[in-house]
Amino acid sequence: MVAALLTHRGAVVVDADAISRAATAAGGTAIPAIVAAFGSEYIQADGAMDRDRMRSIAFSDREARIRLENIIHPIVGAEINRQSNEALARGARCVVVEIPLLVESSRWRALLHRIVTVDCSMDEQVRRVVLRSGMTENDARRIIAAQASRESRLLASDLVIQNDRGSMISLQLQVDQVADFLGL
Repeated sequence: MVAALLTHRGAVVVDADAISRAATAAGGTAIPAIVAAFGSEYIQADGAMDRDRMRSIAFSDREARIRLENIIHPIVGAEINRQSNEALARGARCVVVEIPLLVESSRWRALLHRIVTVDCSMDEQVRRVVLRSGMTENDARRIIAAQASRESRLLASDLVIQNDRGSMISLQLQVDQVADFLGL
């Protein structure tokens, strides 16, 4: 929602998660390296990465997660750079890069001028993960626990937008303040 509101104000949004999903889809650029690192059992019959199976190992085995990140992050980083440079060449005033796991990897910070965190309570985060992915609450909490803490995300932030179950008007006002700060 926040990205859509910023787009409405004139920002160009580059979605790292969408790039990652494309890289791990059937025929995606990450598939050969995933097969080499993890084996063909991590690829579905349609040729896409088996996200559930990979999620299971990546969030229970730190070394497996690092191997996966070493495959996917360079691909995502190159595509973020390509899309950002293309947007700036077209005259974009602001490029917003949506990076769900920004704090977990130090590689992204050097690319960014400002970090805006969209924050919500842990319970709301769990509720949204369960709703979006269909996983159990326990699995959602386990995955969230393996990621950077809410406190570390907030400490890494230049600006914070609160997005619990508040009103759309409140969210719009916060986004407008951020957009004004970013010169949109």
